[in-house]
Amino acid sequence: MQNPRLSGRYAKSLVVLAQEQNQFDAVYTDMKYLQQACKQSREFTNLLRSPVINADIKEKIVKEVISKNVSALSASFIQLLVRKGRERNLPEIAVAFIEQYNEINEIHSIKLTTVTAASEELKAAIIQKVKADTAIQKIELETMVDEAIIGGFQLEYNGNLIDATIARDLRDIQKQFQKNIYVRNIR
Repeated sequence: MQNPRLSGRYAKSLVVLAQEQNQFDAVYTDMKYLQQACKQSREFTNLLRSPVINADIKEKIVKEVISKNVSALSASFIQLLVRKGRERNLPEIAVAFIEQYNEINEIHSIKLTTVTAASEELKAAIIQKVKADTAIQKIELETMVDEAIIGGFQLEYNGNLIDATIARDLRDIQKQFQKNIYVRNIR
């Protein structure tokens, strides 16, 4: 069960600690690694959230996963969370830390969804277009592939959604046929 308030507080404490020790960028890289590990391995996330698995076993496994891939500050923070029984919130804490880092550094996350993998030229064109049309200058582009959109793209940023997909067009046409607005005009 997600707890955004708890995640935000732990992330904020890690932000303050990392800034005090001049390791803000290093901890950001560590949290990106941890977020990626949780996304790629559902088993790892399930291990963190399992109430059945003993805390010392979790601590050993987590230590093995992070041992060579994160800084000493991040490793200590993660081990503290495991010892305090807060490991189930670790994925959300990583996400909250990344969000706070991006907010402090004025980096905006943009999510591009296409049917096939986006080329580097397309990514660069999207970034340039967003920079030209908005006041956003620092952009972190996340790409996703979703065959359900049939064609076109979806672009999400700052709470906005630009939906230029074939699937949306088909839904709009379906709504028009269901309303049957053209029958009135014939009479």
